[in-house]
Order: sequence, then structure tokens, then C-alpha cells
Amino acid sequence: MTQVGHDPKDSQIWYYNGTPAACTFVALDYVLPKFANFSVPDLVVTGPNYGTNLGGFVWTLSGTAGAAYAATNRGIPAIAISASNQEVPYFEVKNRTNPATWAAQASVKFVENFIATSPKNGPLLPLGYGVSVNLPVLTKKNQNPDFVQTRFTGNAHVNEAVLDKEKGTFTWANIKPYAAGVNACINGDCSLPGETYVVENGKASVSFYTVDYSAPSTEYTKSLIQRVASFVSSDK
Repeated sequence: MTQVGHDPKDSQIWYYNGTPAACTFVALDYVLPKFANFSVPDLVVTGPNYGTNLGGFVWTLSGTAGAAYAATNRGIPAIAISASNQEVPYFEVKNRTNPATWAAQASVKFVENFIATSPKNGPLLPLGYGVSVNLPVLTKKNQNPDFVQTRFTGNAHVNEAVLDKEKGTFTWANIKPYAAGVNACINGDCSLPGETYVVENGKASVSFYTVDYSAPSTEYTKSLIQRVASFVSSDK
């Protein structure tokens, strides 16, 4: 298979053999300018990924998140969608009664509703903002989950290394009890439920993110600024 190309039966489906973020860049800088009648999309949707990306720790490791983040950093609105289903190649999905199809349908429903509520003639998202959606386990009886506004922190997991003494190798596990660092509420509305809790209880989470990593202007931040003032200059 070549590194970049399109489905032999559908010229609107393109692939690139690279990381998810690289796929975003190849789409923006190669596929669209050369093969579409526009160069900058109104929205980039990454996923639905197989497997959720819940909490700030997993978010920073996620390829699905990285692909959306790449678009957001380029000033293009983006939505990252992660589902709870297992991996399955798209060419093996041949009916509508499977978790991958249900995840796709739930994703389309959310994206269409999100677009429908956007400002007229305005961007779908403010500059530097994006959306992370996580879908719960979907079944025949629960194909249309409720979408709940959430935050990244709250019941979020972080990993630890676990030694397999027989093999002499390491695997991973979620730290129990919950780690305090990944669940510290620093930005946003601390009254919102954590996305991990919401998805584990059968609903879909919707968390907003920004690309600005700077610490917010709080008393903690001010104390840090004062602490380093003797050896760190400020150009303000």
C-alpha cells in the first residue's frame, strides 16, 4: 500500500500511513489543496477512535486528541471523538448492527447538532477551542446515549508500571485510589461531573478544551511568580 491515497471504490475516503496528527497535516496541506474544491475546512472531526480517551492523562497520550489538537492549533475548529468499542477495520464493517456503526451514528448525530447550533456565518468554535467527546459502551438497547457536559478531571485515571516477574517485562494498570494530580480542578467549572464517571455510567461526555497551557491567574500562580521574581525577569 502506498503511503497516501484514496479508497479504490470511494475517492472521498483518503488514508495516510502515519500518526493521527500527521494525517491531519497531510489532509490540510496535500489532499485538500490538490484534490478538493476548498483548502481550509470548517471543521475537523477525528475518530470515532476505538477505545476511550478519558481524563487529562490519557488525553495527552491520545492520537485522536493529537489529530484534533493539530487542527485547533492551526486555527481550525476540531472535535475529537472516542468510543468504547473494540478495534475493527472499516472494510470489515458490513452491517449496521455492530458497535463500530453505532459509534459512527452517535458521532454523526452529535456533530450535526453541534453544527446546527453554531452562530450564523461564524466559526463553529472560538479560536483555540476544541471539543472532546467520549462514547460509552453501545448496545442494541443503548445506541443513542445522552450527551452530558463534563470536565476532564474527576474520577480520571493515571497509570502505573506493573512488573511481570515471570517475563521480566512491564505492563500497566490504573492507580487506585485516584491520583490527586490528574483530578485537580484548576480551570473551568469545577461543579461539572468528570467525563470518566459519566462514560462509565452509560452516557456520552462532552468536554471543551483550549490550546493555552498557561496557568490561570490565581493566587497559586501569583505566589509562584513572586517566588521566582529574584531570578526570573518579567517583561510586563
